Amino acid sequence: MFLGIDYGQKNIGLAISDESSGLAFPLEVINTKNSPAEHIAKICLEKDIKKIIIGESKNLDGKPNPIMSKIREFGEKLKKRTGLPVYFEPEFLTTKQASQIQGRHKNIDASAAAIILQSFLDRKNNKS
Repeated sequence: MFLGIDYGQKNIGLAISDESSGLAFPLEVINTKNSPAEHIAKICLEKDIKKIIIGESKNLDGKPNPIMSKIREFGEKLKKRTGLPVYFEPEFLTTKQASQIQGRHKNIDASAAAIILQSFLDRKNNKS
C-alpha cells in the first residue's frame, strides 16, 4: 500500500491506496502544528505502507515554487523517520481540481492527496 501526501503550510492531506495499489482514496487531513511526521509514521506502520508519494509543487513556468523547499525537507524527515522510500509526483492545482469535482469541504486536502497518489499509481501501473 502507498501513502499520498498533499503538503500545505497549514494542513497536510493524506490518501492511501488499496491493497493492489491500483486506486487511491482520501484518508484524512492533519494540521502541520501537530507533529505531522510522527502521525504519518504511525499510519505507515499501522497500514503497512511501502512507499510515500508527496505532491511536487511548481509554478506555472514549471519551476519549484517557494513551498517546495519545505516539501523536500518534510520528505527527508519522513524518509528518516519511517525508513520508507519517498517519491515526488508532479502536481498542479490539485486542491482546486478536487474542489471542482466534489465542492469545497473540510477534507478537501485529503482528496487532493488522492489525486496526487492516483497520478503516481496510474503512471506506475501503465509502465508494468
